[in-house]
Amino acid sequence: MTSEARSYLKKMTNPFIFWWAMLFKLPSAIFWRLKIKKLDSNSCEVTIPFFWRSQNPFKSIYFAALAGAAELSTGALCQLSMAGKGRYSMLVVDFKAEFHKKANQKITFKCEQGIELETIIDKLQPGESDKLTMISTGYNPQSEVVARFFVTWSFKRK
Repeated sequence: MTSEARSYLKKMTNPFIFWWAMLFKLPSAIFWRLKIKKLDSNSCEVTIPFFWRSQNPFKSIYFAALAGAAELSTGALCQLSMAGKGRYSMLVVDFKAEFHKKANQKITFKCEQGIELETIIDKLQPGESDKLTMISTGYNPQSEVVARFFVTWSFKRK
């Protein structure tokens, strides 16, 4: 892991620094109280609580809030993987969702594709691009699958 990646990891797992970063980059993460519970080179876990700001009229977590937590679990892993390896651009180019159970409790989204992601990032040469569909699965406290999101990221090395 590069020194820049270690620095990014330290910032994203520090609640105070994470809050400030999200205030300027992704304010909805603060509004919904998203938290990065775990981040390493292999995986990322993001939680979203069930409370009035994340709730829809049907007394479950609003689908957009779930999508935001899922995207953060994949995007943070991408940022960590690219840190200190040169300049890259990244963009979500496709997004699909499956909903399995009602999200009426705290949900934890897990993405465990760090090794696969690292392989793609490391092989890109300047000017080249590639895509990866990353899967973020949301679990309730009983470890039941609530939702699964498929986020396709496009990466281009500059």
